Amino acid sequence: MEMNPQAANSFIQFFNRGGFFMYLLAACSVIGVAVILIRMLGLRRDLAVPPGLRLEVERMQSDTENPTGRLAAFLMGDRSPLGRVVRVALKHLDVSRSENQDAVQVAARREMVRLEQGLFILEILIGITPLLGLLGAVSGLVKVFGAFGEAAGQSDPHVIASGISEALSTTVVGLAIAIPCLIAYSCFVRKVETIASEMESIVSLLLTKCYQHRSWRHNSENTPAK
Repeated sequence: MEMNPQAANSFIQFFNRGGFFMYLLAACSVIGVAVILIRMLGLRRDLAVPPGLRLEVERMQSDTENPTGRLAAFLMGDRSPLGRVVRVALKHLDVSRSENQDAVQVAARREMVRLEQGLFILEILIGITPLLGLLGAVSGLVKVFGAFGEAAGQSDPHVIASGISEALSTTVVGLAIAIPCLIAYSCFVRKVETIASEMESIVSLLLTKCYQHRSWRHNSENTPAK
């Protein structure tokens, strides 16, 4: 679909009205779109919390001889955030549950930092793009009123209004960038919280089953044979 030449010219004129600040806002918009696309792919639920891994944890039986055998084999080909946390939990099964939970919490915080990568960029864009737009508008207004101040006797209200409209174009663009970034940032933060909550419940279930197995084995060893 080709763009109407008149619409293209209007867009170019609108863009040129903002001057230097419009180029800065254009760069911010490109960065914002790139971060949003990357985080949309990186925060997919099936990548962070693979359904297969969750199913393996739910299938574990604490009253079997080697309940973590299948899970350990499954983790060999898993590179998800949940998989890395589960590996830490399995690695520390020889210590007490409280010590294992501490190790798991450290690993989980590390994974949360990875999941939140790039979100600080959106947070910065949310703050600076309206300010850049406002700065561009103020700069444009200074030029407009400065020019009309030099020729005060020839000032035309319509020309002044047109100049103010041009100066405010950067404010419009700044807000147009900040609003989608704010929406995306809020959605991503909520998604990270949901993933963290789900990971916590799965790992908690894993630890419960693993330490139940320890109790079951201890009771089995101490039960006298009939």
